[in-house]
Amino acid sequence: MAKANTPKDFESALAELEKIVAQMESGKLSLEDALTAYERGATLLNYCREAISRAEQQVQVLENGVLKPFLTSGDE
Repeated sequence: MAKANTPKDFESALAELEKIVAQMESGKLSLEDALTAYERGATLLNYCREAISRAEQQVQVLENGVLKPFLTSGDE
C-alpha cells in the first residue's frame, strides 16, 4: 500500500500524505493497513516539516543578506 521510499519533493510528500489521510478517514482500511498508513504518514509529515524548516532558513538568508526571523501571518 504505502511506499517506503523517500519522496522526491515536498509536493509529492504532501500529495501522498493527503491520499493517506483520505484512505484512513474512509474507515475502509484494516487495522494492519491503518497502522502501516499511519507510520508512512508520520514519516511524510516529518519530511514536510523538515522541508518547510529548510525553506524558512533560506528565506532568512535571502532577505537583503540580513538574517531576520521568519514571520508567518499569525506572528504580526
